[in-house]
Amino acid sequence: MNYLLSVINDESVQLSDAEFQEMLARTGAINDEMKEQGVWVFAGGLRPPETATVVRARDGAVTTTDGPFVETKEHLAGFWVIEVADLDAALAWAEKATTACRAPIEVRPFDGLA
Repeated sequence: MNYLLSVINDESVQLSDAEFQEMLARTGAINDEMKEQGVWVFAGGLRPPETATVVRARDGAVTTTDGPFVETKEHLAGFWVIEVADLDAALAWAEKATTACRAPIEVRPFDGLA
């Protein structure tokens, strides 16, 4: 089953350059371990929310607006898509991921359409 491990960034928590480099190294190690274990499907980091564009259909009209969908200090910063046997296995990877990137990880299963 495929799971999305979402990295939730809190903008009020600022890392020093050294802390950021350490986080990147730890996250890279998790990526390598996922690949070695055969659970890696793909992953990616996202640009800051202010780079987002929201496309919305309403009453037959489509509009685009700059900026994030919602104004908040927390936002999706990156993700992994993994393929594991069950939720327990996904949660085990999420434990490693939250430790590596020092951010909360939301775990959600795909609905089978992936």
